[in-house]
Amino acid sequence: MNHVKSGGVKQWELAVNDAHNGKLRQADSLYGLTTALLLTREGKYEITVAAKHMPGDYDIEYASPWAGANYWPISEAGTEAAEWDRNTWPELEKLARHHPEAGVHFQDTAIYNRSKDVHSTTGKYLAEKLKAEPWYKDIVPNFRQLPKDQLGPDFDNGNAFTSVCINTAIYLPWLASQCLQKGVVFKRANLKHISNASEIHHSGKKADVIVNCTGLSALKLGGVEDQNMMPIRGQTVLVRNEANVMCSSSGTEDGEEEVCYLMQRAAGGGTLLGGSYQRGNWDSQIDPNLAIRIMKRAVDLCPALTGGKGFEHLDIIRQGVGLRPYRHGGTRIEKERIDGGWTVHNYGHGGFGYQSSYGCSKKAVSLVKEALISRPRL
Repeated sequence: MNHVKSGGVKQWELAVNDAHNGKLRQADSLYGLTTALLLTREGKYEITVAAKHMPGDYDIEYASPWAGANYWPISEAGTEAAEWDRNTWPELEKLARHHPEAGVHFQDTAIYNRSKDVHSTTGKYLAEKLKAEPWYKDIVPNFRQLPKDQLGPDFDNGNAFTSVCINTAIYLPWLASQCLQKGVVFKRANLKHISNASEIHHSGKKADVIVNCTGLSALKLGGVEDQNMMPIRGQTVLVRNEANVMCSSSGTEDGEEEVCYLMQRAAGGGTLLGGSYQRGNWDSQIDPNLAIRIMKRAVDLCPALTGGKGFEHLDIIRQGVGLRPYRHGGTRIEKERIDGGWTVHNYGHGGFGYQSSYGCSKKAVSLVKEALISRPRL
């Protein structure tokens, strides 16, 4: 479902109507679309997706199009979050292998780590990636340790594997088109309270279940108002230069809130350079000095971007700022009674939304089924 927030972030909602049993609804772009698509596979729901922003929009309230996006798990081994990441990889791999129209492609990947970053802000966030053998080594293809002579003088260890990179400008509309083919109805909406979502199903009847994928907007959405939500500001530069590799380092010399990564999007989508990890920062404006540091770091890490000519030879498409919907205490995927009706929450995915999208949404679908079974029969 969707509702608007001052200084907020994207909001979406989807309503599903069981052809036999009831209706559903939900919000948020990537997660609203992914959950809606998985619900259509059940073959028995009528679904309305309601959102302030739709695929094709660019707005500080709408985080999904600003993402890289890729598959670099940062979840801790043995956690439910790691299981969500694990369950997402087969779906993304299938898209890259069999559905080029989705804008997902395989990418050679390298991660370079410095031991001194372990206790830094970004090092703690990226702790799993700093390990010589992260849990996902048995998931992604071609995982291997990088020999010392391939690390460079600043790094203590590193690994390489095959992953995927997603062109969000193609993938989000593709998700919407898949939903449309299955009869999902899309509506623009700006809701102030989550219970209002039940009133806008396209059937004209009240929705049986609301699926709340409002991202950062869950902070102020009436009926939710989750004070554990906060933005983590990310700034990026999208360039035309290509290096045919996706790589990152565990830290920088420019402060604990800055990171270095680059990823080449599928289907001519350019190469995204990042970035920053600024907790609690709502600023939507480009910081030009940060942009310079981002470009310098990316070219230092991957000189092939400019053929060894320096960052001045980057061909900029645009610069961007996105607000990651971080939740203290972790992603919220649970069902809750609000104003007498069931709401399934699926939000708070931070900066790892795409790489856990199918795993989290499958969990949300299971909760929708539980809610429909337990709702009162009239």
